[in-house]
Amino acid sequence: MSLMAFTNFSQIVTLQGALVKDGRNLSSEDLSIIENASIVFDSNEIKWVGPHTDLPADYAGISTEDFTGKVLLPEVVDSHTHLVFGGDRSNEYSMRLNGADYQEIANAGGGILSTMKSTNNLTQKELLDLAISRVEKIHSYGVGTIEVKSGYGLNYEKEKECSLIIDKLKSHFKGRVQIINTFMAAHAVPAKYSSSNEYLNKVVIPLLKELAPLHIIDAVDIFHESGYFDEVDTQQLFDVASILGIRVKSHADEFQDNKGAILAAKNGALSTDHLLMTSQDGIEALANSSTVATLLPGTGFFLGKPQADAKAFFDAGVKVAIASDYNPGSCHCDNVILIASIAAPHYKMNIAHLWSAITLNAAHALGLKNQGAIQEGLAPRFSIFDVNHIDKITYNWGTNFSIN
Repeated sequence: MSLMAFTNFSQIVTLQGALVKDGRNLSSEDLSIIENASIVFDSNEIKWVGPHTDLPADYAGISTEDFTGKVLLPEVVDSHTHLVFGGDRSNEYSMRLNGADYQEIANAGGGILSTMKSTNNLTQKELLDLAISRVEKIHSYGVGTIEVKSGYGLNYEKEKECSLIIDKLKSHFKGRVQIINTFMAAHAVPAKYSSSNEYLNKVVIPLLKELAPLHIIDAVDIFHESGYFDEVDTQQLFDVASILGIRVKSHADEFQDNKGAILAAKNGALSTDHLLMTSQDGIEALANSSTVATLLPGTGFFLGKPQADAKAFFDAGVKVAIASDYNPGSCHCDNVILIASIAAPHYKMNIAHLWSAITLNAAHALGLKNQGAIQEGLAPRFSIFDVNHIDKITYNWGTNFSIN
């Protein structure tokens, strides 16, 4: 691609201040907004950004597109989704509202294992078509990078199929949406296995070793939680992933403080997610690491659970992202901008916290250090909104202002 100029934005929200601070200890000024601004880029990097009146004469003859009255932001990223699945669990939501607890729902045939059954009943094409439609919808909100996890096959062949489906999503959306393929066969333990470690060693690790040479897996995730996978399981999987040269992530401290955040930080995980019950020692471990704390407020809202103590994370200097956790059971909401906007007052976030959480820090939670801010030398990954001021996006809950 030759040089291109997008001109006359009402605002370009660069997040350069947030980038300098590594997404931590942010103040509202760290949005680093340029008013009446333009940007020059090619397919690889941003070449120049600044007030339109300062556009260098050297760029006078290049192709331009006018965006008067619009706002440009670093690309919105949803860094945690489970969008490859079959079935529908709407009845569980009503059961929960009517007072049923997790065990009652499980006894009625619900929960992750219900989605496992529905997913296994669909063909690869059926699952791929569903996933494509879900990515299209998420992208319509202005989200340009989406992490997609496997984890609803829960047997060797179907988990392999789900990872290959995510790879097909990469190819299908190449040039439009950046898909990150996260291997999460360690999502739950099927009833046929006597222990989590048996399932880990018979399915998860052998499959990971088979897929790794294909170079389609971007990260490995595990549900480090009581009743799912314990510290020993998690460390074993992290060790295997390290040998294979694949970065790691974890679901941790959701139901209780199992020191999952500490283990993730110790292992240099890209992120550790949920963290509803993380105590101060876990927060401090994250603050002193490169691991991003990905909070999932939609899950707390959907399940009626208390939210993570986000203020404690911010005050400690933790790098915080927000993601949708879009999935069939515990957060059937695919709009990360809506979720972040609703969560912000609960989390005591300033506006730079909010936008960094779904752009800069969310990108870094996926290991994408070449995006998340608008600065010369970074990748030209943007989200554009049909408003003349950034405040209107988060003020109008659920209104889609995206220009695709």
